Amino acid sequence: MKYKNLFNLQGKVAVVTGGAGLIGEEIVRALAENGAITIIADVEKTKGINIRNKLLDVNPGTIFRYVDITSSKSISGLIRFLDKEYGRIDILVNSAYPRTKDWGLEFENISFASWEKNINMHLGGYFLCSQKIGEYMRRKKGGSIINIASIYGIVGPDFSLYKDANMTMPAAYSAIKGAIVNFTRYLASYYGKDNVRVNCISPGGVYNRQPVTFVKRYINKTPLRRMAEREDIVGAVIYLASDASGYVTGHNLVVDGGWTII
Repeated sequence: MKYKNLFNLQGKVAVVTGGAGLIGEEIVRALAENGAITIIADVEKTKGINIRNKLLDVNPGTIFRYVDITSSKSISGLIRFLDKEYGRIDILVNSAYPRTKDWGLEFENISFASWEKNINMHLGGYFLCSQKIGEYMRRKKGGSIINIASIYGIVGPDFSLYKDANMTMPAAYSAIKGAIVNFTRYLASYYGKDNVRVNCISPGGVYNRQPVTFVKRYINKTPLRRMAEREDIVGAVIYLASDASGYVTGHNLVVDGGWTII
């Protein structure tokens, strides 16, 4: 039974930034169910603790830690805690989605200050987490970093989907997610010699009670004829976190129901 435990994460220590978010929560559950000591790293304390409490019967190793990905001090504090408690960090999933209150403006109405702040928070946060935890993994001679990107990091938005739906695709989102895809390649090349693998996942649109008109248009353009559910993303995370992908690094795994193939 050489391959029986290929996806087993028993005893691994996994950090999920944005672990209290829409996709992050499901990633946390999947990692915990597969045996990982899973840290919900988020600024949403109440929600994070509630998620932790729901998962204690699944995996008592699930914990919540307040972590602000835009703060070097906050990330360093998390590393010190995990080093003291477990002496290792095996998996980092960068899934946080910080954004300003004016997120979602039409392109012509976006102020440069808003553009700058969103890029600094989101892309900058991924940089800080990858740098600090990547260096820790380098010293420990191994680890897996998984960045959550997007299909809109590799293709342009189809703005016809948003017509009459009172929503749009923010410009900063495409810039951030496109940067994350190539930043992943940079990190994979940089840390490869240290046995630290770095990959990213580009989900398609995830259903989250969007307007009916948008959902119908999105479905009609998708070969699998549905939007993603957040559960659809976790298989890719388990694969990239586990030994099943031991020779995979620098890859962008697209999980989009076929959206980008046509």
